[in-house]
Amino acid sequence: MEVPVDYDEVGWFTGGGRPGSTGPTVIAAHVDSPTGPAVFRHLADVSTGDVIEVHDSQQRTHLYRVTETQDYAKALFPTAQVFGATPRDELRVITRGGVFDRGTGHYLDNRVVFAERI
Repeated sequence: MEVPVDYDEVGWFTGGGRPGSTGPTVIAAHVDSPTGPAVFRHLADVSTGDVIEVHDSQQRTHLYRVTETQDYAKALFPTAQVFGATPRDELRVITRGGVFDRGTGHYLDNRVVFAERI
């Protein structure tokens, strides 16, 4: 899954679910850019129990309740847990997280927010 080039756009994993359907809808975007905050700048503030709104292409709103937030080292990213099939409508929100390595210009972790449809 590629993160969008535009720092204010959200990418959607086309091999997964869609909001309102069975399976995980997986979206990803940047937390910041070389010039400042990006679209997922507030993702670090999301906690278990919070509600996330997702708006689809038909302008419908889908509500999800956060069940878990976790930072994963990139080498230990839980691919099956994030992208694997689920029996219900769920959401995965991914961005960069953890410590920023100025030497490489990259974050060391990925932040993943897990949520279930309400």
